[in-house]
Amino acid sequence: MSARERVAAPEPLLRRSPFLFGYLIALGAIGAVATGYMLYGLRSIIFSVFLAMFATVGLDPLIRWFQRRGMPRVWAIVTVILIIVAVLVAIIWVVVPLIVQQISFLATAVPQEITKLRAEGWFDTVNQASNGVVGQIVGWISEQVQNPQTWATIGNGLVGFGLSVLNAVTTGFFIAILTIYFIASYDSTKQAAYRLVSRSHRDRFESYAERILQNFGKYLSGMVVLAFCNSVFSLILLLVTGVPGAFLIALAAFFITLIPLIGTVLTTAVMSVLAFIHSPVSGVVVLLLMLVYMQVEAYILTPRVMGKAVQVPGSVVLISALAGSTLFGLPGALVAIPISAGIILIIKEVVMPRKELR
Repeated sequence: MSARERVAAPEPLLRRSPFLFGYLIALGAIGAVATGYMLYGLRSIIFSVFLAMFATVGLDPLIRWFQRRGMPRVWAIVTVILIIVAVLVAIIWVVVPLIVQQISFLATAVPQEITKLRAEGWFDTVNQASNGVVGQIVGWISEQVQNPQTWATIGNGLVGFGLSVLNAVTTGFFIAILTIYFIASYDSTKQAAYRLVSRSHRDRFESYAERILQNFGKYLSGMVVLAFCNSVFSLILLLVTGVPGAFLIALAAFFITLIPLIGTVLTTAVMSVLAFIHSPVSGVVVLLLMLVYMQVEAYILTPRVMGKAVQVPGSVVLISALAGSTLFGLPGALVAIPISAGIILIIKEVVMPRKELR
């Protein structure tokens, strides 16, 4: 470059007009803050969209299962959509009224069970041996059960999106409708996303993405199947032992056991305490059978259901569940673990193979 060209080159904006440069920087910072504020205001909608996307990926293995049985993909998608609609109708007409009935029943039954427990002759002996710890725990449970805020918190944790039951149900239906739309346009959406990748890398990117999505879907659907098995077993066990609120506890167990490794432990602890309040014999039976079920789940059900789906290390599960629950509560914990599984899949399918080629 000649001396004349160097002279003709424009000076940086910072040197020509420091005031204008600072103004533009300040304007950009204000725009970034405003964008962040708007995203924060839309966090519930964004989170609902993410959950709908996860549900879509998790339902894709079911669509493929229908296809392997000879059903065209269009009819397989229609069948899955009809199943979703049937589940929504069942929730409206059966599940919601039953949950309300169970909450009302538990709010009165548990205090009665605690009063009966305190009247047992052995309770005072056990309470004295524990320096009053057992009595304090039982008293705290009684207070929490009778506190309306406790049930509001539980309802918010189970559904996870609203501050009220109406808001939670509305959000749930919004997610279901989004899921139906995403399922119907799943293939076209993927192809549109693949076209955003440059042609030279598109085939390789599509191959990796398809493998990751398939394994990701197997992981999500596998966790749902395991949670359903746990919920059904819990329901049967609680009904047989006569523990009050069996349906509500089993429903909570379904959502909590979606968190692998720690979900079953949490539900076992809660069920055992409630069963123990009902009857010491029921508590022992529930605890022993749940411990047996945990072994069956770990060594028989999980290997068969999960199959070739990616396995998330226990430490990653704990960290992901803690981080997700801190940010978004129980739904955050449920979403954080599949995200961690997706990251692990990317590392295994993309990063590690590339490192081996170097």
